[in-house]
Amino acid sequence: MARKRKEPDEAKNTWIVTYSDMVTLLLCFFAILFNLDETNPAALSQIAASIQLNGMGPSTGGNTLSTGRYADLGNTINSLPAMDRGKSLGTALRKAVSLFNPEIRSNKVKVTSDERGIVVTLASDAFFEPASANLNMEASRQTLLRLAQLLSSEEVAGRKFRIEGHTDTTPIDPEGPWESNWELSSMRSIAVLQYLTAANVPENRFQVAGFADTMPVSRNDTPEGRANNRRVDIIILDDAHL
Repeated sequence: MARKRKEPDEAKNTWIVTYSDMVTLLLCFFAILFNLDETNPAALSQIAASIQLNGMGPSTGGNTLSTGRYADLGNTINSLPAMDRGKSLGTALRKAVSLFNPEIRSNKVKVTSDERGIVVTLASDAFFEPASANLNMEASRQTLLRLAQLLSSEEVAGRKFRIEGHTDTTPIDPEGPWESNWELSSMRSIAVLQYLTAANVPENRFQVAGFADTMPVSRNDTPEGRANNRRVDIIILDDAHL
């Protein structure tokens, strides 16, 4: 009686190669979706084509990238309303970094982005006298003019802005003009608002807030940490944080 020939182990495991390719493509696809700021429709089309070539297209039942029943509403991956807005915010971030390059080098300004949008941080010590809400115009005029230029640019057209004042934990001088750090942080925000509106940025696009020492970015137990916490943030708001 002839024995049944045993299949080589290599033949049994060939499916792993195709499976690993599929997982890699899916990982790349969702990584691109997670950061739509830098994504363009052409790149997404290439990803879709690669997935279809690997057996995940409409012909084998994987219909997530095919035209769906809501396509007439514009809900396809290449026409999501947020994509153009995300691209413009990414362009605005690059513009802000370029505009404030001298101040970034001297640590007077920081330009970052987070879930709120683009954050332009003014170091309070470079723009205000201690315990004062009066702008040091000689030191801040050029920076504020560039800020007004950014907020008036096409890259942020139609967006809202929020100005947030922050202090450290140092108690207010009881002989000074402020009852608490709440008033000081709020008035510094308003001072920046007044300058920007005087530079023809529409007032109705702004929100203003003062947070005193409740939102530190550094520890308050060192002079450097307290200096980091004394700041005014101008935020170009993402659509989700209007």
